[in-house]
Amino acid sequence: MSRGGFPGGFGGINMNQIMKQAKKMQEDVSKTQADLANKTYESTTGGGAVYVKMNGEKRLLELKIKKEVVDPDDVEMLQDLIISAVNEATNQADQDAAKELGKYNIPGLGL
Repeated sequence: MSRGGFPGGFGGINMNQIMKQAKKMQEDVSKTQADLANKTYESTTGGGAVYVKMNGEKRLLELKIKKEVVDPDDVEMLQDLIISAVNEATNQADQDAAKELGKYNIPGLGL
């Protein structure tokens, strides 16, 4: 006589195995996120006039500006070069994260 519930689990699905797989995937995603956070991304603009280095958490680690690009009469150009270099490094980090985390195919990860 059956005590109710689902014989053999949910339609033969082993819930323990599913939980183990989910835990492993969570550990893999966490490791991938940590690896991505430790990566660095570099970008230059203006033929090397502006250089930026950013980590996978999108924190600016380094900014170099060549003296010859600093023109008090054209501050807007320097601002544009910095913005462009930072945006390019950010795009590199985003693309890398999308590629690495996308392989897990988890809805709601925001990729």
